[in-house]
Amino acid sequence: MKRNTKSFVRGAIWFLALTAADQISKLAAASCLKGRESLKLIPGVFELYYLENRGAAFGIMRGRQLLLAVIALLIILCIIFVYARLPQGKRYVPLKIICVVIAAGSLGNVIDRLAHSYVIDFLYFSWIDFPVFNLADCYVSVGVALMVILLFTYYRDESFEFLNPFRKQN
Repeated sequence: MKRNTKSFVRGAIWFLALTAADQISKLAAASCLKGRESLKLIPGVFELYYLENRGAAFGIMRGRQLLLAVIALLIILCIIFVYARLPQGKRYVPLKIICVVIAAGSLGNVIDRLAHSYVIDFLYFSWIDFPVFNLADCYVSVGVALMVILLFTYYRDESFEFLNPFRKQN
């Protein structure tokens, strides 16, 4: 198997595993937390709290589930394009990992939006009264934060010449 195919298969396996972990955690939250008081794991700091989020981050765009799902699917397609064009070599491994993590988070929330018309959130930091979130949100937030850090510290403009659709692939 060619190196690029191996990389794509490995990425697909991680993508499916991360998406499955997100969906399993949401099913567990729905079955164990829905209709009950929150479960205080660290009182005053962190708890499991069931919430049906009918919007995007922080509840924005409430009731626009189809639009949010389409946007997320477009993001996933862009990520697949980037992932497929990423050069081989250790230099681009961090970007490959980030692409997989962000895509898995995006798909995890798309599945909820299409299946339930809301996203199941259940992780809550009561200490700082942070909005309730889920694993998919963590994937996207951490992935984007790491990507921004890498873009400003590790990669240069010429590192992304591979994204030019008119450039011939090696």
